Amino acid sequence: MKFTNTTISDVIVCEPSVFGDERGYFAETFRKDKFEDYIGRTINFCQDNESKSTYGVLRGLHYQLPPYAQSKLVRVIEGKVLDVVVDIRKGSPTFGKHVAVELSGENKKLVFIPRGFAHGFVVLSESAIFSYKVDNYYSPQHDRGLLYNDPSLDIDWKLPTDILQLSQKDLSQPILDKIECFDFNSNLYV
Repeated sequence: MKFTNTTISDVIVCEPSVFGDERGYFAETFRKDKFEDYIGRTINFCQDNESKSTYGVLRGLHYQLPPYAQSKLVRVIEGKVLDVVVDIRKGSPTFGKHVAVELSGENKKLVFIPRGFAHGFVVLSESAIFSYKVDNYYSPQHDRGLLYNDPSLDIDWKLPTDILQLSQKDLSQPILDKIECFDFNSNLYV
């Protein structure tokens, strides 16, 4: 597996080796020892989630507050999405900046999103099956969001606004200046 830091160094793109022939393919999508060696800490994923969405569905931008903050390892099994990660760690040199990565069933890329980041994606294909591992359980009381089209974020979702399909919850999230942020200097991994 190849690991690459993005323009926000804590957000990592992972590219598995894919071995294929006329029967199909094989890819190792996660290996704890190599992953931990690269990120320099232990990670204990405890829950796997999967969603299926149609073209134009935008989910996000979501995060959870401590003590239920989550790191995520995300990928697309089938279809294609634009995956977006926003740094919401107050005091970080990249606070309010984002990374966008195209994930697809074809390119098999994964994105590691550490705690302290908001995450979302939009479906660019007819449909997409999206899968992710998290290192903390879902907690409705700690669930938060950031408005997907906050002008200060300047995110290009690659689709016209009138095509986007969002939940009422995601349409009513606050802008960056109004959200509950993380402290860059705190230990988010505990």
